[in-house]
Amino acid sequence: MARILSGIQPSGKLHLGNLTGAVSNWAALQNKHESLFFIADLHALTTGYSDTKDFAKSIRELAVDLLSAGIDPDKATLFIQSQVPEHSELHLIFSMITPLSWLERVPTYKSKIEEIKGVDLATYGFLGYPVLQAADILIYKAEFVPVGQDQLPHLELTREIARRFNNLYGEVFPEPKEMLTNFPVIPGLDGRKMSKSYGNSIALSDHTDEIRKKVSLAVTDPARIKKDDPGHPEVCVVHSYYKIYGKEVSQEIDKKCRAGAIGCVECKKQLAEILVKALEGPREKRKELEKDPKKVDDILEKGRKKASEESRRTLSEVKKAMHLI
Repeated sequence: MARILSGIQPSGKLHLGNLTGAVSNWAALQNKHESLFFIADLHALTTGYSDTKDFAKSIRELAVDLLSAGIDPDKATLFIQSQVPEHSELHLIFSMITPLSWLERVPTYKSKIEEIKGVDLATYGFLGYPVLQAADILIYKAEFVPVGQDQLPHLELTREIARRFNNLYGEVFPEPKEMLTNFPVIPGLDGRKMSKSYGNSIALSDHTDEIRKKVSLAVTDPARIKKDDPGHPEVCVVHSYYKIYGKEVSQEIDKKCRAGAIGCVECKKQLAEILVKALEGPREKRKELEKDPKKVDDILEKGRKKASEESRRTLSEVKKAMHLI
């Protein structure tokens, strides 16, 4: 059974974009592979270092959300990154051998600086976050990493760091391979990328009235003025949700929209009920976990112990290879 690893930052409540883009895939993979999933709180510090007062709460909410969304602690190891200090120690060791030029050419480095406003990202932590990412993967000798196409340069950098270490000190690390996944892309309700910071997301923990209200405000075909005007589903945010969560009716909605046989208000109402039903299971599971906080604590502690055992073993190999012990 191959080992896979992936992480997610605690940047707010889990929303539909996270669910369709990563977590649903994790829930499926845990049935086929030895799976390690972690809450990447150290990574969150690379851009959120100036305001950490809500970090503990965000980490906790994300843990509950992940368990609610289908991560099974009997099948996968779930843990918090910062509670396994070997991640940080291997990151430091890797930072000694990683050329600056490798980091400066990472495609997302400049694009994120342009995208994220109001935060000073001229820090070592932000420049070096791909090195921490490499440590996250290699400390467990993960064989595969579930990624989208845009993350391939990061994984290639991980392989380059592994090769450089192995060439300098001897064979310790395998080179992880990508497990390419065609993540369904679901936009925010305003058409932009779904993000808590944009206020355009639907959280797994949203109650029924919140979901209905949010969907009612979603942008639709801008060229459609009257109810019986022919619509263009291919440019409508609402229809993109139908294609993922309402597959059984999406073709029918498409035809009605193009024929002007259904108005945007009614279309949104139907979608809202589909989403309410789709999120019933995770919402009920969340309620159960919130009533039993010790259960969540026990799951995270069990995950920490398993991750610590694996990471300490690898770090010992690293230090022996480098003649540090």
